[in-house]
Amino acid sequence: MLSSLLAQKKSISFAGCITQTYFYFFLGTVEFILLAVMSFDRYVAICNPLRYTVIMNSSICFLMVLGCWVGAFLSVLCPTIVVSRLPYCGHAINHFFCDIAPLLQVACIDTRLIELLNFLLSSLVVLSSLMLTAVSYSYIISTIMKIPSGQGRQKAFSTCVSHITVVTIAYGSSIFMYVRPNQSYSLEFDKVAAVLTTVVTPLLNPFIYSLRNEKVKEVLKEAVIRIFSRS
Repeated sequence: MLSSLLAQKKSISFAGCITQTYFYFFLGTVEFILLAVMSFDRYVAICNPLRYTVIMNSSICFLMVLGCWVGAFLSVLCPTIVVSRLPYCGHAINHFFCDIAPLLQVACIDTRLIELLNFLLSSLVVLSSLMLTAVSYSYIISTIMKIPSGQGRQKAFSTCVSHITVVTIAYGSSIFMYVRPNQSYSLEFDKVAAVLTTVVTPLLNPFIYSLRNEKVKEVLKEAVIRIFSRS
């Protein structure tokens, strides 16, 4: 997609379009399931610190990561196959890249059942992983509030801030895009939201996670002081 944009190429083969659609949803689903797994990791680290190495051993970590990939593969495979079998009346889609929603817009048949299937699968993936994340953090917050010292609470909470920020951005943008009924669908709104999920969020994630590093914080402080001192 990036190479096509840089070359100002506006065409893509049908097989390439379906492949792009599949990997867009596949990798996005992996991210959501992985965020839920990471919240469980934070839960074990804060609520059961003495048993962390026993619970989160290498075998369990491998199975969790494998489950993320297998679960995402299976959940995205069915709707992608359905979309690839549809008859289409046009060859131009109103979007930056191949997505299920703009593809359904140029289909020659009634796609309401497919849109319902897409809505239900998106809701299942996003909301179920969000619920697991919320449950994990409810226990985490409850445990942190029981820590007697303020410094201890701050240290425990600081380990979760970056993950909470990434979760908020990822789930917020995706819920607006996919977990909503067809009546409120707007392709123009989705094009704007797509920029957030595909460009802005990946750029912010490394910066958000690196803020936990003390050296990075010091460099940022020095840069801010240098900027304000010049002004």
